[in-house]
Amino acid sequence: MILKYINTENKFYNIKQVAKEHFGMSDRLISKLKNKKLIFLNNEIAYINHVLSLNDIIEFNLEYPEESDNIVPIFQNLNILFEDECFIIVNKPPFMPIHPSENHYTDSLANGIRYYFKTINLNKKIRPLNRLDKDTSGICIFAKNEYIQENLIKQMNNNIFQKKYLAILDGILDKKEGTINAPISRKENSIIEREINFKSGKTAITDFKVIKEAQSYSLVEFELHTGRTHQIRVHSKFIGHPILGDSLYSYPCKFINRQALHAYKISFIHPITKSKMNIETKLPSDMEKLF
Repeated sequence: MILKYINTENKFYNIKQVAKEHFGMSDRLISKLKNKKLIFLNNEIAYINHVLSLNDIIEFNLEYPEESDNIVPIFQNLNILFEDECFIIVNKPPFMPIHPSENHYTDSLANGIRYYFKTINLNKKIRPLNRLDKDTSGICIFAKNEYIQENLIKQMNNNIFQKKYLAILDGILDKKEGTINAPISRKENSIIEREINFKSGKTAITDFKVIKEAQSYSLVEFELHTGRTHQIRVHSKFIGHPILGDSLYSYPCKFINRQALHAYKISFIHPITKSKMNIETKLPSDMEKLF
């Protein structure tokens, strides 16, 4: 990807202003492009502080190769929901971690993305933007370069990037929609488990809305306004209706052999085209069959 700007309005004094104010680049990325000599003015390598003239053409080349040797490329039948030169969005099945680990060295989603990148000759790092638990299914987005990653992280931090989930909760909720505002912290003496802690927890805000009900459980839509680990799982337990099958925050369930949680929709502004992106996927079969 090459970012291009033509100085038709003479708005910016130098190239650095174009990078920071027009494209919103971080100092880190600007420094990297400068050191790699990938900043161009009228097709010639340029200094970042070069003073601009009217109709100058500035280009930032983001196509430099990167290493991902720590991730083994393994073929997977990826369910690709959307792809362009900026990012790839896939529907992750349950029971698959995002990242490789000691027990999942070759069967993570990152392994499949790494393999796919090799088939399209894209030598870039694996950059997941939203991280789902291993047993949570649904939408995952991977940036194809550092600039896109930075842009989407900014949108997440500014609550522009919206993430919605569907979960099946144990029981029937008295209140059919609302907001859960309860701070979350790591549970004492536990590496994995989180809990509500009004003294030392970090702000966690989740909107919820009941979509459908059965005799003993409810399909609920959640929208995250913060990104705490296990946020929906902890908040569901907090309101007295844990997620069906969540063995960490509730108990195993005979109807489903994982937590019934699915990341079904994301909305954000495309970093290049500036158009609104809405990506959605259906409930997986193990959750859908319960309704």
